[in-house]
Amino acid sequence: MWQGLQTITDYRTTKPSPTSSDVSFLNELNNFYARFERGNPTTTTKTDVTPDHQPLTLSPTDVGAVLSRINVHKAAGPDGIPGRVLRACSGELAGVMTDIFNLSLAHAVVPACFKSTSIVPIPKNSNPSSLNDYRPVALTPIITKCLEQLVLAHFKSCLPPTLDPHQFAYRQNRSTEDAVSIALHSVLSHLDNNNTYARMLFIDFSSAFNTILPSQLIRKLTDLGISSLICKWLLDFLTNRPQHVRLDNRCSSTITMNTGVPQGCVMSPFLYSLFTHDCRPADGSNTIIKFADDTTVIGLISDNDEATYREEVDRLAEWCDTNNLLLNTEKTKELIVDYRRNADPHPPIHIKGTAVERVNSFKFLGVHISEDLIWTTNCSKLVKKAHQRLFFLRTLRKNHLSSDILVNFYRCTIESILTNCITVWYGNCSASDRKALQRVVKTAQRIAGAPLPAIKDIYRKRCLKRAGKIIRDPSHPSHGLFTLLPSGRRYRSLRTKTTRYRNSFFPTAVRLLNSAS
Repeated sequence: MWQGLQTITDYRTTKPSPTSSDVSFLNELNNFYARFERGNPTTTTKTDVTPDHQPLTLSPTDVGAVLSRINVHKAAGPDGIPGRVLRACSGELAGVMTDIFNLSLAHAVVPACFKSTSIVPIPKNSNPSSLNDYRPVALTPIITKCLEQLVLAHFKSCLPPTLDPHQFAYRQNRSTEDAVSIALHSVLSHLDNNNTYARMLFIDFSSAFNTILPSQLIRKLTDLGISSLICKWLLDFLTNRPQHVRLDNRCSSTITMNTGVPQGCVMSPFLYSLFTHDCRPADGSNTIIKFADDTTVIGLISDNDEATYREEVDRLAEWCDTNNLLLNTEKTKELIVDYRRNADPHPPIHIKGTAVERVNSFKFLGVHISEDLIWTTNCSKLVKKAHQRLFFLRTLRKNHLSSDILVNFYRCTIESILTNCITVWYGNCSASDRKALQRVVKTAQRIAGAPLPAIKDIYRKRCLKRAGKIIRDPSHPSHGLFTLLPSGRRYRSLRTKTTRYRNSFFPTAVRLLNSAS
């Protein structure tokens, strides 16, 4: 059956043998990208997995649907098969690829040609002087991505309800907006009390996906109740992966990778999310918010007692050591929110003896958060980015495009920027920030020659929509904030003391729900 794939793989670009002196640089770069490899974990894990579950079986309909949705603009992988060929021949290939995929899943074996990776180094600046100045772009076979999408859908369907509720990546009805809203809610509700402040530690990992040990990942997936046969297939997929660096028509020598998740892997963020499911706070005064490899530790401090927060940070550092994750203390930052007058200086937090830099603002999942929780910086960034896109809207108008097309362009490229995570920050915006946002809308309205929704109206609509989804999802970590009164017609208002907490998302959403009832 594997020979059925050979007909397709013959359609590829022939590359010259790497014999020039330039290949030495590519070999060095390839070894640099593989610097986190820590041995071969396969010998300790493969014998522990037994196929005691029925194998995942794919249907030609599912495979054909995935093939027909291939993005033809994506670059081909090491096999040289372009996406347009697979998509154009999806009907003819569906049956063949279904048999190949099902054989792979049934025997828990992934062909080597499916696991190969070609890394293309892209310079980060115009004059790269070191290996760190190149950004690795990993290209894997497009047909492998199709198989990964099907396996990923199966993974999502069999996740247990006990998964960490504060892991927001690759979860249904979860988004960056939810992660930021819950983080700010915990801070603002805590600051409503006397003699309190909050410390937010934004963790940065060095090549987090590259340092995952497959043996540890499989052990955690087994604990989550994932089928042992799927775990065995995944272990084979993650080990003995051929990798080389390609620059134009020159290629480095091939090395074999046994550590980490392939950079071009569709499942990489999802697998990392499952890998970190056991990273949870030990004390109720701390919260760990995770979105894939973006990890934030929030310490709610009362009466200047930081003992539990500092212990939590130490436990996180130990957890990283145990799980082969490398903390990058130079890029890890801390933001302290303290409204107290005449507060004592805050001693820095240390990770493995290195002091973490304290910052006045930080871009957290696309939202600029400042230590005073004023949203001027965030709004000014959004307005500046939106103004840059107005140029393209004017260009379209000069070419006499219809108002409908101009409005669609505005909604996709400008309004989407102005309203990014709007439920998080708009309620506490200053009057001048709101006017600046609305001026962009009025300018776009004059250019498009058609009415456009006001930012304030979009905010209210988004709050109601977001609140409705949370209410209908009992597994959502914020579901408990929306409780009905005994009458069953109105929701219980959240008790707030300060304006900044009252205007945040959850109290505002409750008021809007009650006013709409």
